[in-house]
Amino acid sequence: MDPVRLPLPVVDAAPVVPAVAKPFVHFAVLDDLLNAARANSLWPLTFGLACCAIEMMAVGASKYDLDRFGAGVFRPSARQADVMIFAGTISRKMGPVIKQLWDQMPSPKWSIAMGGCTIDGGPFKYPNQYAIYEGADHLVPVDVYIPGCPPRPEALIAGILRLQEKIKKGEKGDARP
Repeated sequence: MDPVRLPLPVVDAAPVVPAVAKPFVHFAVLDDLLNAARANSLWPLTFGLACCAIEMMAVGASKYDLDRFGAGVFRPSARQADVMIFAGTISRKMGPVIKQLWDQMPSPKWSIAMGGCTIDGGPFKYPNQYAIYEGADHLVPVDVYIPGCPPRPEALIAGILRLQEKIKKGEKGDARP
């Protein structure tokens, strides 16, 4: 059932805010503030499965400085992360582990698929293969796809910026049907 929305009265800021402080006072919707905070303080859980993980590790180095985008502290635990970055081939044996880690992450949560193997199986995709998943989206919902074999660190940074744009717009990664 949808919540009942009552019309809110329009409040004039003139009597509340003194004229001296008006340039420094901004009114905003609380959800917009929360989304901006979420977008600029991402806590990624790295899941390096193959060669793309080397490029993902390079992003954490000082040359690329991922901290300037608010995502520089990689988390070792799923319970402390809100973004899962897949990098590499996903084998059938790793599928249940990935699903379990995804379920352990607190909501809201997002995911990034990095590299051709993670997106659709890459060069290991052939008829009747049994060992790998043909894409991370068979396990968890993916918010951002970063193509390449392996993608450059700049591409991962662009993917993180794209995810930040989605979060600022209010998109919830785990709230999809």
